[in-house]
Amino acid sequence: MRETLGRSIFDGGLSFPLMVVQREALQHNIALLAAFARDHGMELAPHAKTHMSPEIAAMQLEAGAWGLTVATPRQAMAAREFGARRIVLANQIVDAAGLDWVAAECARDPGFEFYSFVDSVTGVDILAGRAPARPYQVLVELGHHGGRAGCRSLEELLEVARYVQKTPGVELVGVAGYEGSLAGAREVRDYLRLLQEAVEHLRVKQPILTVGGSQWFDVIGRELVATQATILLRSGAYVTHDDGFYRERTPFNRIEGELRPALEVWAHVLSTPEPGLAVVGMGKRDAPYDEGLPIPKRGGVTVMKMQDQHTLVHADGLRPGDLLAFGISHPCTAFDKWRALPMVDREYRVVGTVHTRF
Repeated sequence: MRETLGRSIFDGGLSFPLMVVQREALQHNIALLAAFARDHGMELAPHAKTHMSPEIAAMQLEAGAWGLTVATPRQAMAAREFGARRIVLANQIVDAAGLDWVAAECARDPGFEFYSFVDSVTGVDILAGRAPARPYQVLVELGHHGGRAGCRSLEELLEVARYVQKTPGVELVGVAGYEGSLAGAREVRDYLRLLQEAVEHLRVKQPILTVGGSQWFDVIGRELVATQATILLRSGAYVTHDDGFYRERTPFNRIEGELRPALEVWAHVLSTPEPGLAVVGMGKRDAPYDEGLPIPKRGGVTVMKMQDQHTLVHADGLRPGDLLAFGISHPCTAFDKWRALPMVDREYRVVGTVHTRF
């Protein structure tokens, strides 16, 4: 996209459909959450799986991020190329090739810090079986009933923690959790208190307590400020926010401040085959749909259905060739559909390119 730098996305140099990143909103969101973490005595390790972009990762690290969070060994490899000196793999690792990469990277760079989760004795044994020259640094994960990974009780967590502490090749550094799938603030508070109790049972110097998500960091900021642990926040979707799922759920609906949607998809009307029906040249390959359909920026337009390469909308007065803008819902399944996105200013002039590494 170098040839379009400084030009408007509408002057014919770029093909549609096209997802763009609004630079001002992106910069605002990165600065806002960095300040929130700092003001609440927390460190921020933003979840890079949202964007998997070297340009955005560099902006987050420059804004003071403690490190980057990822979900898979392959993402960890990319995050190293993005310049991360600390990586939290917020998941269980059982992949031999991934573990061998971690061991080699730890041996190659003594300053590299790598953290991952465990929630079972078997998982600990898998790590210990392919231990690097210096031990894996692990956090015992506490889950909740009906949730994803993680020990299902404090007693189970402490049992795994004790096993880590007597197993060569692994080192216990703290406790991990994920509160984003809980139903409400009361459940989140109860869960956070259990995490804090777990940390207090550990015989670990300067433990880490890490939680993640972009829906409840205000509750986290209030509940965990008194702990002696390093509180590590792993929010990811905040970086571009959205016009749907997170717009409804952001903590900034409850506290001062605002995140701004930074992603838009532009697409042409291709056909108006029936009164009130328009077919838009944007589909499931171009925009997320798992947590809500795209949100039209033009009044009087309603998205009815998405297909692979088409979106059916209800609207009057549209004609083939009209260009429409849509906000998105759920940024974590937006970036993976694109390998290069133009970054634009308020006038939609291209000011840079955001690349992705999925």
